[in-house]
Amino acid sequence: MKSISHWLNGSVTLDTPARTGEIYNPATGEVSGNVAFADLETVNKVVDISEKAFEQWRHASLTKRTQILFAFRELVNKNKEKIAELITAEHGKVLSDALGEVTRGLEVVEFACGIPHLLKGGFSEEVSTGVDVYSIRQPLGPVAIISPFNFPAMVPMWFFPIALACGNTVIVKPSEKDPSAIMLIAELLKEAGLPDGVFNVIHGDKVAVDALLNHPKIKSISFVGSTPIAKYVYENGTKSGKRVQALGGAKNHMIVLPDADLDLAADAAINAGFGSAGERCMAISAIVAVEPIADKLIEKIKERALKIKTGDGTKGADMGPLVTKVHRDKVASYIEAGEKEGAKVVVDGRQVKVEGKGFWLGPTLFDQVKPNMSIYLEEIFGPVLSVIRVKSYDEALKLVNEHQYGNGTAIFTNDGGAARRFQNEVEVGMVGINVPIPVPMAYFSFGGWKNSLFGDSHAHGTDGVHFFTRGKVVTSRWLDPSHGGINLGFPQNN
Repeated sequence: MKSISHWLNGSVTLDTPARTGEIYNPATGEVSGNVAFADLETVNKVVDISEKAFEQWRHASLTKRTQILFAFRELVNKNKEKIAELITAEHGKVLSDALGEVTRGLEVVEFACGIPHLLKGGFSEEVSTGVDVYSIRQPLGPVAIISPFNFPAMVPMWFFPIALACGNTVIVKPSEKDPSAIMLIAELLKEAGLPDGVFNVIHGDKVAVDALLNHPKIKSISFVGSTPIAKYVYENGTKSGKRVQALGGAKNHMIVLPDADLDLAADAAINAGFGSAGERCMAISAIVAVEPIADKLIEKIKERALKIKTGDGTKGADMGPLVTKVHRDKVASYIEAGEKEGAKVVVDGRQVKVEGKGFWLGPTLFDQVKPNMSIYLEEIFGPVLSVIRVKSYDEALKLVNEHQYGNGTAIFTNDGGAARRFQNEVEVGMVGINVPIPVPMAYFSFGGWKNSLFGDSHAHGTDGVHFFTRGKVVTSRWLDPSHGGINLGFPQNN
């Protein structure tokens, strides 16, 4: 039984916590350890540490910051299998998915290594006689990251490499369900040369979250999670004077037009719908089939879904368990609700047979789903695909645009004109054209529209740099030495 404590000021704390939470191995259903829960005193302590470290770190040269990030990049790459194993042991996703998560996080580290270029300001000479104006961007101070269980390494890495590169100090509050990956990452940052106190990790639940949201010395909050909590974080964080980027839930649609390659579309639906057991904010959960191709498409998806092997992510399975028993039962309840509401169960994940007492639920496919059903309206966050049949492109577009979520979407077609029209008309933040999971590269920004994002800044890319810095504009006039300045050898006017 392992015990996970906080990472403060460059080391693991040895204090005995008043409260702890259990960590499970989702593939066995057994408790594998416990994690300390921070109280208000711990949060105050970590903020004080971060504030003191900021006094020095903000003045570290851009060269020093990039050297540390380069070293960290090499260490993460060297240890990515270890990080992936920790993710699989506590989240349940298969090792290949876990490795992919670490790789995507590394892309943000690599982007942040270019921070000297990204922090360059502008300069205008002689805006008035003898007057110049220039802009600079400066760090905020201590910033907090509240990250979800589904990507315990990648999501924090969307934020902290850029925050650190910009000169901020960072406090991460990871999910209490899978806290080990971020602890190894903290060790690697220290090994890379990051000064103590610049990066800290506290664990906990709502007590810790509320303390971070309300602490006056925390300058910003970066959050990823469900929409109700994202809204709560945004409202309370901004109320206490912080800038907030709160990424919420999703109901990602994949439109399949009649001219699409149905084999490509079926493969994409399988990978995007059932990868990581559907526990992804970019997972496809609603397939909008424009007739007359629905029957053929459903048959191809069914054929592929039945071949997916559900099991322990360390033993060659295609799809692992869900993260907890509570979550597994919640997803199963949606399947029951969809059936009662009249949707047709084509593949039933409740019937999957896997050895052991893990939190198992197999791939599930629904047909005849209607827009008023709960399985269409709500985020399920599990391996459940719903097919909605429509008669036209316009009807498909209307479905997407009227949904409360606007995180990601995709269209499958061989018609360039239809694709171009879709990317222009759809009201969603990230769009894929024959690409089912349109996650942007790190030098672009990640974020949705509508109830999928609260705040004005998306994650990473130039949005991330602007979020973690404040702009300052300087207007300056320097008198010529001939007008009373110190004699520096300039000719004097007689």
